[in-house]
Amino acid sequence: MTYSSSMAMGRQRYAPRNQNAVSFRATERTLGPISNTIILIVLACLLGLLYLTQVTKTNAYGYQINDLQQQQASLKSQHDDLEVASARLQSLDRAKTSQVAASMVAVAPSDTVQN
Repeated sequence: MTYSSSMAMGRQRYAPRNQNAVSFRATERTLGPISNTIILIVLACLLGLLYLTQVTKTNAYGYQINDLQQQQASLKSQHDDLEVASARLQSLDRAKTSQVAASMVAVAPSDTVQN
């Protein structure tokens, strides 16, 4: 027996003569009900974790926004107080230098009333 015939005889063990060497499976592999349930539970947990991370981020931004709004309100009230103080201080200078104040005559008390 030659080398080629011995190799041919070795092949006949797996695929006999006049038969296809490739076989196809007619059945499909499917997941069972337990596997499907486990996969659904894992997916639900992942979606829950994603939801919780988004809510946590939103709450953190909410706290920052609240702090900034309080700071804005305090700065507005401080600005209003400074405007009032500025107007009060400027009014004294304006009253002294106004034309109406310059045209007024100083009056000394002429007489006092006694009882």
